[in-house]
Amino acid sequence: MTCHVALLKGGFSAERDVSLASGAACAEALRKAGYDVTEIDVCQDIPALISQLQESKAAVVFNALHGQWGEDGCVQGLLELLSIPYTHSKVLSSALAMHKERAKAMVEQVGVRVPESKSIQATDLAAGDPLPRPYVIKPLSEGSSVGVHIVSEGDNHIATTREELGFSGDIMVERYIPGRELTVAVMGNKPLAVTELSPKEGFYDYEAKYTEGKTDHIIPAPIPEAIYQEALDAALKSHQILGCSGVSRSDFRYDDTANGDGKLYYLETNTQPGMTDLSLVPEQAKHIGISFSELCSWMVQEALGNKEEL
Repeated sequence: MTCHVALLKGGFSAERDVSLASGAACAEALRKAGYDVTEIDVCQDIPALISQLQESKAAVVFNALHGQWGEDGCVQGLLELLSIPYTHSKVLSSALAMHKERAKAMVEQVGVRVPESKSIQATDLAAGDPLPRPYVIKPLSEGSSVGVHIVSEGDNHIATTREELGFSGDIMVERYIPGRELTVAVMGNKPLAVTELSPKEGFYDYEAKYTEGKTDHIIPAPIPEAIYQEALDAALKSHQILGCSGVSRSDFRYDDTANGDGKLYYLETNTQPGMTDLSLVPEQAKHIGISFSELCSWMVQEALGNKEEL
């Protein structure tokens, strides 16, 4: 009998467009793998969403939402109330990972190195630098590098308003770590590979992530073997301490600059990593011999409690 999957995509966060792209790609991959898929573009009409899910009579939900409400524990809580199995992480782990400061505090407990940071309000920035420069300004609970700003030594103006920052809500300021941007996907309890992300200009912001040709993905990352293994281990530890399920992706900085300390630093864990043509998790899965359809199928089976090894 064909397994019926309800696929949630779109949503109403700042990452709606990315989610639509992820959803379309995953729906195609699941159909290729033999699943019956009902795609649901999620809006803010929650009773309508509940009706769509109930009418679909799907056995499982593939959650392709990104950002607030989709990966912060909210839609997960709704699916728990409806008693529908779903892919990716559950309520608590989703909420923890989405809150960057709390996630860092958790992973630091298991020996993963994190950069100094603090949570503030936007108005606090007007009073002066909250950390020695250079430092990074980022939303406390948002993904995909939405609203990230780097404050450098020579900057004369710091964004302090919602319009300038590009987001609302609480802020995390974090010591800027120079060097290389690295990322590691974890599938079940297996870290897949380390990818270096090398933007052709600027830093790895939202545009660099989702615009084809803006960033080179180098896999495996050309870094010392000890750092490569440390990144794999740190991603797995982060996945486990946060209680993640299915697939997650953790991001790091490796300071290999001339005057740097040569250390690896954890930045965050994404419990709903992108699944577009440019996305890193499918790329790492392919690197170790797992096709996109196999990856999506594994995520569905894992949500259903079928522990398959690929």
